[in-house]
Amino acid sequence: MRYPEDQKARTRQRILDEAARAFRREGIGATGLQPLMKQLGLTHGGFYAHFSSKEELVALALQQIGQQWHDRLEQETEPPCSQPLIEHYLSEHHRDTPEEGCPLPGLCYELSQRGRSSPETDRLVRHWLERLDSRMAGQDDSGGQAVLMLSAMTGALLISRCVTDRHLSDRILAITRQALLAMASTPGPE
Repeated sequence: MRYPEDQKARTRQRILDEAARAFRREGIGATGLQPLMKQLGLTHGGFYAHFSSKEELVALALQQIGQQWHDRLEQETEPPCSQPLIEHYLSEHHRDTPEEGCPLPGLCYELSQRGRSSPETDRLVRHWLERLDSRMAGQDDSGGQAVLMLSAMTGALLISRCVTDRHLSDRILAITRQALLAMASTPGPE
């Protein structure tokens, strides 16, 4: 049987898409190649027709995740309104769907533990900081506030995901969201 010419490229993309979701949902180390391929209805051996190693898959998946979040941030409302960005990031939906969300809360720790940094992670962090900074133009030390906001958002999201008490999890998101929204709405000096 003859396959369409783009079948290999489509299969490779399916593997990348599923890996990107699995890495955010379960972590890189906990995502095995065999279960990943089985989830897609493919054989473990077939993986090597598309990628030379899991490390290559990790690098490409991180690149894809970074590009997706870069594109998503570009589509967000224009400066100076940071409210929708903060509200989305610190939402129950974002907490409950890590496979769709920002990779920073889950993957940064794992990458640092593996002794590997990622240019894609650097790019995503820089882009987040630029977007937050542009939304706070005119405020004192908006660059410093952007670092604080990103750190608080990713930390709160990570902590809200790791506690088992749903009320406490909701409270962590709500309090952080309120504080960051207040910080973002504080006008700078005239």
